[in-house]
Amino acid sequence: MLLEALIFDVDGTLAETEEAHRQSFNEAFAAVGVDWSWDRELYRELLQVTGGKERLQHYIDAWKPRGGEMALARFAEIYEAKSARYAALVASGAAPARPGVRRLITEAHARGVRLAIATTSLRGSVDLVLHAMFGEQGPTWFAVIAAGDVVAHKKPAPDIYRFVLDRLGRHPGCCVAFEDSENGVKAARAAGLPVIAAPSYYLKGDDFSLATSVLSDLGEPDRPCRQIGGLRFDRDYVDIDGLNAWLSKQQQSQAEAPTT
Repeated sequence: MLLEALIFDVDGTLAETEEAHRQSFNEAFAAVGVDWSWDRELYRELLQVTGGKERLQHYIDAWKPRGGEMALARFAEIYEAKSARYAALVASGAAPARPGVRRLITEAHARGVRLAIATTSLRGSVDLVLHAMFGEQGPTWFAVIAAGDVVAHKKPAPDIYRFVLDRLGRHPGCCVAFEDSENGVKAARAAGLPVIAAPSYYLKGDDFSLATSVLSDLGEPDRPCRQIGGLRFDRDYVDIDGLNAWLSKQQQSQAEAPTT
């Protein structure tokens, strides 16, 4: 089967957004008078919980910080302030695209390979990133944008990827998922998808052993990516022809694997 669709996570995969998310949470806390400040190490731990609202709820429940009851009472206000600050940061260029992402998506769009999004982020956050990367037409390039609470169970559950595959009407074997986290890889693999993992800044310590291939990023012709693990990608950067060859190699490897 030849490549028919690319399915992307957003935060940390399309762009390095997590630092902008962390800063916007801290600014929102200050704006509503909550004396909290998430440093990088704490935020790295909190990222094991998928979804911004879920992450904030988990922090209140598990860390039991001073002011938690007030924060719960003003939860919607805090998250609204966080979202506004995040939008301003992304618009200012604070969430740079990861190497190779713009090039690969532009090539896929030009060559008729379908594009989709599978993320726990809210739809508004997705559109912000796509607009920043591709202009106002960005979201229209994607046949399916599955975001936020479109499914009941978030990553590492496979629900979001199964939803996307159903909407695309494609077999998972002819699609490729792109992820930056262990939870994302688990979700995509459980849905039957081959996965290229490119760990983001905050999630380099995750376990990516389930990924089909692990690369430093998607690379550029003048800036090669680094092979980290899994099935070898035979080019120095990820493009459509390279993905077709990689997908064929992955399918051959599966066919030759011993059955139990």
